[in-house]
Amino acid sequence: MAMKYSFWILSLLLLILAPSCRKSTSISSQGSFYSFETQCLGTELDGSVTVRAWGTGSDKADAVEQAKKNALNDVIFKGIRGGNGGCSDKPLIFEVNAREKYEFYFNRFFADGGEYEKYVSSEDENRTSRIKGESGTQKNYGVVVRVKRAELRQRLINDNIIKP
Repeated sequence: MAMKYSFWILSLLLLILAPSCRKSTSISSQGSFYSFETQCLGTELDGSVTVRAWGTGSDKADAVEQAKKNALNDVIFKGIRGGNGGCSDKPLIFEVNAREKYEFYFNRFFADGGEYEKYVSSEDENRTSRIKGESGTQKNYGVVVRVKRAELRQRLINDNIIKP
């Protein structure tokens, strides 16, 4: 009888512990580990910030464009917290649910070929774009871009999204 209970207890322990014994997976590129969080690389005297942002797409061009949009989105709504700390960790818009409130405005702003392109530029796409990983047909790239934060802030003031 005791052996029967021991068998069930051992089986139950194996079921509980087996998932935690799986090998954890991390994505790395050239021996370095990357985060999908936008990272500050520096600030410029004209009010712009240089960041590494990540994007996902079916090819490199799509991923790079998505990375630019992600960089702008983070500057506008989240602030840049990662990296060397030189960038403002405060977003341009402090209003809660601003993305939803001004959805029509930002959908047009971030549309392919939209106004967002005026406020972000690639620093050195070929040298700094790195493939992070692939999942089926998707590719992830980290891209160094410059966000014209001061000009973007002025645009949002002019369009009555934020107050001066």
